[in-house]
Amino acid sequence: MAEPAKKVAQQTEDRLESLAETVRKKFDKVTEGTYRDRIIAGRFAEDGDHAGEQGRAETVRKQD
Repeated sequence: MAEPAKKVAQQTEDRLESLAETVRKKFDKVTEGTYRDRIIAGRFAEDGDHAGEQGRAETVRKQD
């Protein structure tokens, strides 16, 4: 009885792998590429002046 259970488990694993690949492809299509690609391209990088850090620095100075 262990052999049929192994076969079912392997089929289930194969189906889940296929489903995961399909989801990855659809997600990439919706987001027009992966987030990793966008990060590497610098899309999410802040400007060279570090605007976010300046805002934080001003807040810290006001508290002092």
